[in-house]
Amino acid sequence: MRWAEVEQRQPRLAEMARRRLVGPGVLLVVTIRRDGSPRLSPVEPFVLDGDLWLSMMWQSHKALDLLRDPRILVHSIVTRREGDEGELKLRGRARDETDPQTQRRYAEAVAESLGWRPEVGRFHLFAVDIESVSLLRYDDPTGDQYVATWPPAREVVRRGTTATSVGDPEEHWDILGPDDLA
Repeated sequence: MRWAEVEQRQPRLAEMARRRLVGPGVLLVVTIRRDGSPRLSPVEPFVLDGDLWLSMMWQSHKALDLLRDPRILVHSIVTRREGDEGELKLRGRARDETDPQTQRRYAEAVAESLGWRPEVGRFHLFAVDIESVSLLRYDDPTGDQYVATWPPAREVVRRGTTATSVGDPEEHWDILGPDDLA
């Protein structure tokens, strides 16, 4: 699914995703190396025309990984040990975009918004086809762990039992809307 579909069907989750993934200006991407091991890389995200776009340096290892195997995990940066800001994860597939017109429109939008201009035809551009979205956050005083995943819609809390463990999941709806419970 496209970014726009997440925004339409799960607006609160999409807003958190925008704040956690796009807001900081950098996110983490996990790709699969040729030998099957993971590669973790920082990437600058951009939302345009209803898609989440990731541009990468020409012939970079992470781009070559995606050309070979499009499976991708997109992860928000974590800047505090408390975990209360939340970790946002998108799982999906990267779609290689080589159309010069699309690359040009992207380059113009990035230049206007971010102040740098990719050279059309000399960078890799991928749209993320989203398969699932997960949000995990902690309440520091209680140690409770809150998890929202979609699709399908599931939201739970796991109560903190010690500094390093949580209890069994309990249904807890906070982020996902009531229309999504059916």
